[in-house]
Amino acid sequence: MSDFEEIAKNLAEANKPKVRERVQLALDQGISAKEILDEGLMKGMDIVGGMMEREEIMIPEVLDVAHFMGQIIDEMLKPLLVEGDMHPYGKVVFATVQGDLHDIGKNLVIMMLEGAGFQVVDLGIDVPPETIVEAIRENQPNMLGLSALLTTTMPMIRTTIDEIKESGLRDQIKIIIGGAPVDQQFADEVGADGYAPDASSATHLARSLSN
Repeated sequence: MSDFEEIAKNLAEANKPKVRERVQLALDQGISAKEILDEGLMKGMDIVGGMMEREEIMIPEVLDVAHFMGQIIDEMLKPLLVEGDMHPYGKVVFATVQGDLHDIGKNLVIMMLEGAGFQVVDLGIDVPPETIVEAIRENQPNMLGLSALLTTTMPMIRTTIDEIKESGLRDQIKIIIGGAPVDQQFADEVGADGYAPDASSATHLARSLSN
């Protein structure tokens, strides 16, 4: 089993001492921090994402693994990533739309995006469209993430995207959306660039849209 596979397997099993040991071993062998991140840690989170979809693990366990991955990045990889490009995939503004107070899904996606090499500006929950437009102007991101966990707040995704269009900023960013009631058809209807059903696929989608 390769170092990358060992890192991924141990991360998915939440074997934290082994993950640290394997990441350090890979670094000692001269493997780049970005490779360890992409081929080891992110592959491990992909496994975790699949387990979550199959309901083999619960959200708190996923959050714990994602939080630990963030610690590994901060403590062991970030100094080396800074030498190159610490945010190789750019900047994302992320928000739960106005009227919606859910943040667990949003926070999980943000953890994974940061782990994957994005800089994320978290606007929080219940965010009005005008605040999102202002954040786009201020932060100049290349991507916007919008989350809605209620069928009653889904229309606010459309309203937010419409306001972004009216502001003249739509062409500057890619927009990805997600949340329990959201699907690809809705994403197409509101003019989003992509839809993701879970945190793992959201990270892959964001990376593909950044290329």
